[in-house]
Amino acid sequence: MKHLLLAAIAALTSTLVLASPAAAQGESERVNQLIIYGEDTCPPSSGDQITVCARKDESERYRIPEALRESSSPQNEAWNNRVLAYETVGKGGTLSCSPVGGGGWTGCVSHMIDTAMAEKDSDPSLRFSELIAEERARRLATIDADASDQQTRVEEAERAYFERQQQAAEAAEAGEGSTEEGSAQVPTSGE
Repeated sequence: MKHLLLAAIAALTSTLVLASPAAAQGESERVNQLIIYGEDTCPPSSGDQITVCARKDESERYRIPEALRESSSPQNEAWNNRVLAYETVGKGGTLSCSPVGGGGWTGCVSHMIDTAMAEKDSDPSLRFSELIAEERARRLATIDADASDQQTRVEEAERAYFERQQQAAEAAEAGEGSTEEGSAQVPTSGE
């Protein structure tokens, strides 16, 4: 047992002896690790300090570090997801789509419909809002030309209507004038 203990101590001592030059070097020199962005310059190393720079894109300058962007921690879960998880706790019986309780099967159809609607809303191939926006843009592109054509037709119709009214008024005046002239010159039967 003593031999085993001595062997373990010897192995540990040899590991420390081999690591001691690196440890001694680390004590005398400081290492400054920097992240620089874009075209920033890396500060030069000084006599007792080693400067190591890691370069990243300029677009990363004010972003949250990559290691902190994603987290599987339950504290980072959205409240909406937590509430949805709590809604199903203890749900059993009628309209629950579960094998528990009488009538549990009755909610399966509504559950399938809700699932299908959620899939439809999240399906990228169904992009109704984009299709509606494209159709609206297509219609708005021709609205000015259509409006000017419609305005031209309305003005022509108004002009024709006013001309007919004016001609009718002139014809009525001419008709009244001819009846007045006709009564002034009464033809005789002998002539």
